[in-house]
Amino acid sequence: MHLKYAVSIADYGSINKAAEEIHVAQPNLSRIIKELESDLGISIFRRSSRGMELTPDGENFIRMAKRILEQVDEMEQMYKNGQPFRQRFSISVPRASYISDAFAHFSCQLSADEAEIFYQETNAQQVVRNILEVGYALGIIRYAARFDRYFKQMLEEKELTGELVSEFTYQLVMSEKSPLAAKKDLSPEALKPFIQIAHADPYVPSLPLSAVRSAELLPTQRRIYVFERGSQLDLLRQNPETFMWVSPMPQDLLDSMHLVQRTCPGYNETYRDVLIHRKDYRLTELDKCFITELTRSKRACIPASKEKS
Repeated sequence: MHLKYAVSIADYGSINKAAEEIHVAQPNLSRIIKELESDLGISIFRRSSRGMELTPDGENFIRMAKRILEQVDEMEQMYKNGQPFRQRFSISVPRASYISDAFAHFSCQLSADEAEIFYQETNAQQVVRNILEVGYALGIIRYAARFDRYFKQMLEEKELTGELVSEFTYQLVMSEKSPLAAKKDLSPEALKPFIQIAHADPYVPSLPLSAVRSAELLPTQRRIYVFERGSQLDLLRQNPETFMWVSPMPQDLLDSMHLVQRTCPGYNETYRDVLIHRKDYRLTELDKCFITELTRSKRACIPASKEKS
């Protein structure tokens, strides 16, 4: 109950509002929080003119408290209500066709039991937030290899563990009707008259967004920002003037969408996809099943001879 009280105060930013919502007298609630802080030897809240603000220790405490309360709720539902076994899996990932291919194959292996499966395509920053704040179990973050030390430091600070999934150079993908598809050798200069499809949500811990964005986007005259992979593929298929930088894609998807994939010798930036989760998290059988499919899809799309070492 003390965890619930502390989380309520953090959510409302006020002891008075929290006391009204959870029906506990304000003096009693204040006493409970002081006792909790004394027992833990930390300050959870900082009293200010704006209300109750979390200290750095308080932020860590509330994050862990929410995880514990979620687990308690799951146990109560399972044992009090006689809830049947339910398969659970959650992951947030970059917009990558080889990863979605792995997820599609993984979904075919679910048993007939009840299932709650969450799959979200987003940027690296949100992937980390999903694990720390939303409750996702797994995530895959993508970043340029030259920023490796920044991400490793961030994972260590947030008590997350990371395992390399793949390392690759971006490929160019375009409609088979695009003038670019007929060219044998493509250079960044050749791309300038065409329309780049981008999502432009770069993130590197400890670095300003402006510095990362300038490094991510190559010069081009026209650019369309699209944040949903299905719409990106539709644009590529229907507009021969568009192109996009991608991690290597499954050949059957390229064929079905009438797209072609090309290398660009003038662009050699190396990227990494890294699987992350909490250090204290134990992989479930479903997690292991997905990782097996992820490895299979990666090997099909990124042969060992082409993958960076």
